Amino acid sequence: MILFIILSILFLGSTAYFAWRAFILAGLLADSEDDFESITNSNQYMYSRIVKTYEAMKRIDRLGAFEKDDEAGTTFQMLQQVIEELKEEFDAPEEEKE
Repeated sequence: MILFIILSILFLGSTAYFAWRAFILAGLLADSEDDFESITNSNQYMYSRIVKTYEAMKRIDRLGAFEKDDEAGTTFQMLQQVIEELKEEFDAPEEEKE
């Protein structure tokens, strides 16, 4: 009888501990999903700002004088490269989930 009571207490204690751990882990998972969504939104915002900046630079340099081989031209090229890399990332079709 004493053995049954001890085993019951151990079982209930273990169950309570694992339920508490599951609750804590579920909260951490929900927080990480919120963080991921926030990061994705800020990445989209930065991408749109970079594109707008590049378009504004193109309007300012409508004759193409700054787009030659100097510091401004290097900036144009680097912005174009960043835009192309981000465009591949953000405009790529999502992989189908199995």
